[in-house]
Amino acid sequence: MVQVRVAAVKVLLAVTRDGVSLNQCLPELMAQVVERDRPLLQDLCYGTLRWYPRLNTLLKVLLEKPFRSKDQDIHVLLACALYQIMVTRIPDHAAVNETVAVIKKLKKPWAKGLVNGVLRRFIRERESLNAQLADKGIYLHAHPKWLCKRIEQAWPQQASAIFAANNHPGPMTLRVNTLRQSRAEYLETLQAAGIEAQATALSEDGVQLHKASGVDAIPGFVDGLLSVQDEAAQLAAQLLQLEPGQRVLDACCAPGGKTCHILEREAKLTELVALDIDDSRLERVKENFARLNVQSTLIAADAAATEQWWDGQRFDRILLDAPCSATGVIRRHPDIKLLRKPDDIARLAELQAELLDALWPLLKSGGKLLYATCSILPEENDASIAAFIARQGDAEVLTISAEIGRQTPLGRQLLPTIDGHDGFYYALLCKG
Repeated sequence: MVQVRVAAVKVLLAVTRDGVSLNQCLPELMAQVVERDRPLLQDLCYGTLRWYPRLNTLLKVLLEKPFRSKDQDIHVLLACALYQIMVTRIPDHAAVNETVAVIKKLKKPWAKGLVNGVLRRFIRERESLNAQLADKGIYLHAHPKWLCKRIEQAWPQQASAIFAANNHPGPMTLRVNTLRQSRAEYLETLQAAGIEAQATALSEDGVQLHKASGVDAIPGFVDGLLSVQDEAAQLAAQLLQLEPGQRVLDACCAPGGKTCHILEREAKLTELVALDIDDSRLERVKENFARLNVQSTLIAADAAATEQWWDGQRFDRILLDAPCSATGVIRRHPDIKLLRKPDDIARLAELQAELLDALWPLLKSGGKLLYATCSILPEENDASIAAFIARQGDAEVLTISAEIGRQTPLGRQLLPTIDGHDGFYYALLCKG
């Protein structure tokens, strides 16, 4: 088995140096540490990446010179230790001693004194270092400089609250499978089990736990009574205005949360076609289908290449949960801060335009397309819809009457909130 901090170093290197996402690299390392240390590994990885822009800025001051490429493992080890000292409740001396002990396992004995000295200097000079860096946005907000600027430009009044929410772990929210029971009934089940929870304010099917829990400990999860899904994402099925007999397309469906919710909210659809470009990700959809006892037509294909998969029958409803920057879910995926680059936004907007243009002809006259992103950047949201409307003469933007988030000129924008929902955008279009 791998020592937990050694495993954390490997994960952090994969993200910071190699550009690999947490979802790709963490599960493999999680399986290599003893079970009792797995929560600690998750906390070390998520916490260090959540605060990495601040930690990295601090290390630039604490280190006389940067590490060579081959020694980046020492850099991320120091970042991990600083996270524990600055954010967690571990005593300072314990964080230092346990970090220094890892040096031997990394087979770099020369770094022992350096690591010990850097950490002890921070402990001694913490207040002066914080004061020295307090005027740097990247340190203050723990976001990359370019992203700080984009968020402050888009949401000048709300930027501070967005940064705070992004740096705070999101709550655990459940979606009740209403094919099996009502939300009120499930809340009674949780109460009987001694689990504190409350109904979500915006989603009609959501329940938010007061304290996060492993899914196996949640009553009914294994039996398909519920799923884990943020409240903002639950609104997609609610906003589609589903009715019996409709033919529905979920164009970018994996991992299947919204797909399953559609099937739970309207069991009498004529057909739901669920599409994703990544065949391996459809396995997650199949697992969710089996657990929840629902089914639909699953297709592995590029949604934009309609000639390769469309059978010529138009749809009453289309959900386009478009690929995006995911800037509304940073708190759940803190590696986004490091993996997303400034040029990605324009590239993603082009992909969103391509998908909108390709899928629009597949919609029936009078049909509705719900455009969704987990982005808070206008370039991917209102700007994408405005450009699409300018290209399509038969597309009308419908007002979303539900009081969710804040109204924008063309849709509704939810911003991430501490102890509340993630950041999400929705626009509803009707075909003339």
